[in-house]
Amino acid sequence: MQPDATRAVVPLPHRLIGEGLVVLALVGWWLMARRLPEFILPNPLSVARRLLDLFFTPDFLQHTLASTWRVVVSVIAALLIGGGLAFLADRVPVLRAVVDERIKPVLNSFPSIGWAILAAIWFPPGDFGVIFVEVAILIPFCLINIGEGLRAIDRELLEMGHSFTRKRARILWRLTLPLLIPYVLAALRIAYGIAWKIALVSELLGAPSGLGYLMLRAQTAADSPTFLATCFAIVVIFVAGEKLVIVPLERRFAQR
Repeated sequence: MQPDATRAVVPLPHRLIGEGLVVLALVGWWLMARRLPEFILPNPLSVARRLLDLFFTPDFLQHTLASTWRVVVSVIAALLIGGGLAFLADRVPVLRAVVDERIKPVLNSFPSIGWAILAAIWFPPGDFGVIFVEVAILIPFCLINIGEGLRAIDRELLEMGHSFTRKRARILWRLTLPLLIPYVLAALRIAYGIAWKIALVSELLGAPSGLGYLMLRAQTAADSPTFLATCFAIVVIFVAGEKLVIVPLERRFAQR
């Protein structure tokens, strides 16, 4: 059996250095918090206690569910739209210049805060505005990754596929999509991480629920422990989603 490429064994000295840096950061945080009032920098213990309390609070769980739902929908939509544009540029020569030289540069360079402000102007506060912002920002990442995957496919393999069947749908399903899986998974990993950052910004400007809204409420009340605990809760949720969904997908397709 071939070793799983997604399982990287970290040497013990490297792990010790990494964990040691975390401990030093916590000690430095604790020392700084002793000299500052809690509303500016709370100590790590109070933030940790608040973090544990959050995961048993129904209000927090509702906000978490709202943000998670928006992130999942946005990532799926961005993969479909970005992948669709990549396929159009690859399969329809007339549209290649439109996608690569017009759509991609605009979406790739348009400022993230610009999308958030436009959504706040165009749409009422709610899910649609947040998802719109996330999808608009994630599309170029998916478009570039999947587009590079299409360009990297060996054309001789496609010609071989055509020699067995003339059905384009069958060639797409049995040959093109399996070869694109590493690029799709890379786009998924990137989009998932960026989506959480974008969700918070867009929720700050135009959502009555979600973790971004919860952070805004904590900031307004000068509740620094809740603000920082929410930030760390997002890290926990992100890592959980990555370990429970993305990594198993990578392992499954790496074994094929």
